[in-house]
Amino acid sequence: MFDMSWGEVMLIGGVALVVIGPKDLPRALRTVGQVTAKLKRMAGEFQSQFSEAMREAELDDVRREVEGINRSVASAGTTGFNPVQTIRNELKSAVDGVPKPATLPMPSSDPLASADLPMIAPPEPAHPAPPAVPTDPATPAPAPEKPTSEALAAATAQLKADAARVADAARATSAPPHDVASTGHTP
Repeated sequence: MFDMSWGEVMLIGGVALVVIGPKDLPRALRTVGQVTAKLKRMAGEFQSQFSEAMREAELDDVRREVEGINRSVASAGTTGFNPVQTIRNELKSAVDGVPKPATLPMPSSDPLASADLPMIAPPEPAHPAPPAVPTDPATPAPAPEKPTSEALAAATAQLKADAARVADAARATSAPPHDVASTGHTP
């Protein structure tokens, strides 16, 4: 604690024994221990209060920064970005098979965000859209064809056959191995 060697501690103990006396020495050591414990407790409380004050000061700084960011975002406006509308447009364009319109980038303080970067064309749809049929506004559009019951029955039979083939393949791979000793041949 005070960086003393054993020799120094023995010297202090001997002087204390001579000055205080053997009769009062235990009471003096107990008092010194209690005072030391109180000092340690007070130092711990001071340190915890100091740490708490520092955390509050840091939180106030962070709170001010967040409020500043909120004010700057509110003043800039969020008209350039509407996530719900963006998702709706992308879903609609995917269903319609029409390429989605280009969206404008939001203003940013990032120098790379404002750099002229090449635009990447959207991928071609997997299934091209059917050709547009010119329609007269006076005539209603033709209703889509419904599949016939024979076509539905054929598709159902094909699905059942495929499912049976997959089930047979799964059973074959999960079957226990043949006993070579009893059959005499390998599978």
